[in-house]
Amino acid sequence: MAGRLAVIGAGLMGSGIAQVAAQAGWEVTLRDLTDEAVRRGVDGIEKSLTKFASKGVIAEGDVQETLARITTTTDLDAAGEADIVVEAVFERLDVKQELFGTLDKICRADAVLATNTSAIPVTQIATATQRPEQVVGTHFFSPVPVMKLCELVRGYKTSDATLATARSFAEEIGKTCIVVNRDVAGFVTTRLIAALVVEAVQLVESGVVSAEDLDLACKLGFGHAMGPLATTDLTGVDVLYHAAKNIHTDTADPKFFPPELLARMVIAGDLGRKSGKGFYTYS
Repeated sequence: MAGRLAVIGAGLMGSGIAQVAAQAGWEVTLRDLTDEAVRRGVDGIEKSLTKFASKGVIAEGDVQETLARITTTTDLDAAGEADIVVEAVFERLDVKQELFGTLDKICRADAVLATNTSAIPVTQIATATQRPEQVVGTHFFSPVPVMKLCELVRGYKTSDATLATARSFAEEIGKTCIVVNRDVAGFVTTRLIAALVVEAVQLVESGVVSAEDLDLACKLGFGHAMGPLATTDLTGVDVLYHAAKNIHTDTADPKFFPPELLARMVIAGDLGRKSGKGFYTYS
């Protein structure tokens, strides 16, 4: 199936998607707003590939071959010839709707438009286009080159053909898929982790338990590979905050309302691993 893929957003998620697609033989266009952003994205891809090569996971020659399949740009029009476009931009509805409205105008009539949103209903994003049947959720997990799951989300008007194309693409780049048949905010995985993180933060915020002991309880008591607060630091405190907020906005369910501590951490810039400090401190 390998063809032409455009990834919009060269951050951690976007560059990860670009990497695994290029490794699978896709010709990838990686686009972001600035040259600096796309350069950081490619630098991250090269670092990741080099690490895999040093461990013998891939051959040394695969590093340059993969990088050669990735073209970078700041021009959104470059997505116009792609078979599939995957959006991985800031998790805000108005930003995504503006982007999809533009993609609708510049992309091929048969192109599949996919969103990597972790919490916003796909149907809300698809309303910005004249082709809602060709819009689908492809929720990848960070770090994309390591995590095997892809959550395929069917919007209200997503066609069977679009879902099948998205599944073929995700499986070809090494992912195992689950299908979310009803477009609820947060889908399955984000809904589960958001509820757990909200309760975990509230327990820490109220002084019931330390972050370290809460995570230890989840690891030893529930068999979790990583506790919910360490997971939040890895994913991004801001990402989990906005995900919980989006689910709460859509459902009005109080169990998803972000705790004050989470909001203050975002304001202060304590975003987890990417900022050097979250619930834990990183060197």
